[in-house]
Amino acid sequence: MRLTVVGNPGNRRVTLFLAAVRAAGLPEPWTIPWHDVASGAPIRVGPGSLVRIDSPGEDAEVDRLLRGAPTAAEPGEIVGLAAWYRGLAAAVRRVESAAHAVGARLLSRPDDILTMFDKRACHVRLAAAGVPVPPALPPPPTYADLRATMRDVGWPSVFVKPAHGSSASGVVALATAAGRVRATTSVELVRPGRLFNSLRVREYRREDDIASIVDALAPHGLHVERWLPKAGLGGRVVDLRVVVIAGRPTHVVVRGSHAPMTNLHLGGERGDLAALRRAAGEASYGAALATCARVAACFPGCLHVGVDLMFSADWRRHRVAEVNTFGDLLPGLRDDNGRDTYGAEVDALLADRFQPTTLAGAPA
Repeated sequence: MRLTVVGNPGNRRVTLFLAAVRAAGLPEPWTIPWHDVASGAPIRVGPGSLVRIDSPGEDAEVDRLLRGAPTAAEPGEIVGLAAWYRGLAAAVRRVESAAHAVGARLLSRPDDILTMFDKRACHVRLAAAGVPVPPALPPPPTYADLRATMRDVGWPSVFVKPAHGSSASGVVALATAAGRVRATTSVELVRPGRLFNSLRVREYRREDDIASIVDALAPHGLHVERWLPKAGLGGRVVDLRVVVIAGRPTHVVVRGSHAPMTNLHLGGERGDLAALRRAAGEASYGAALATCARVAACFPGCLHVGVDLMFSADWRRHRVAEVNTFGDLLPGLRDDNGRDTYGAEVDALLADRFQPTTLAGAPA
């Protein structure tokens, strides 16, 4: 078995995956830098190989190329999200075409990658399959439209998410009560229309500031979900990141935070899974993992998916908040067989538990 990896050399994801490949005694994979894919340079896929498309990562030049912008964005600036998505679509299609030409097979189907990177399309797919998801509103063109729709449907609180964002970039937890409004977000508003990512979650209480943030994000496309109270554990709200590999939930991490967003890079902390299982009860926890497997079945062309799942405050119900095509970076977390996520992925391939996507017209 020979692998080709599309990823940034030196990126932690790529480094860990290559280590798992070497530990399994497999040949050294071909590596295609994201810069080559995004720039339109010739792509050399290993003939007959299995192709892993990894995250473009935090590379300013790759980001610029995907957005088709003349200059790089300032560090942390939230800009060109819709253009970035169009660039990502073109890039993964180039990889698909290059793989097709040499009879290679993909470990993540481009259609599935692009659906997971479009929160609106992902929500529709999950809901159609009967996966429990938070109720959603039509994408609002402006903050004023959002507030009007919230009043019409009687929702006091929502999560406002860029349709093509990741890592909580641009996400706003918006709450209204008694004529007042509060937004919790990692967005730093430098001036109206200019937004930056921050590692500090902050609150905005001036409605003009909140309107500026939402109005700056809206042209790139928004996904708005009802804010449902999450379960709490140890004085923090908690949710789960569940990695499903070849259809099986294998790695689970509890994420806890005092803020609505539990992302670990925003100050969230890994929690005690055994304590969460006791709080939820084995039946409820087992049902949640079964839902994660159903989510993966919605993306059958992907070796792995990362599912963000939250329990209701009484632990009796759960909802899927996000699905991540690059959601397998959980350093140090081991499954019951002592494997990290990358080792488990390689093992699934060696055990023939996943059938990579064979492209139309390519040899199987």
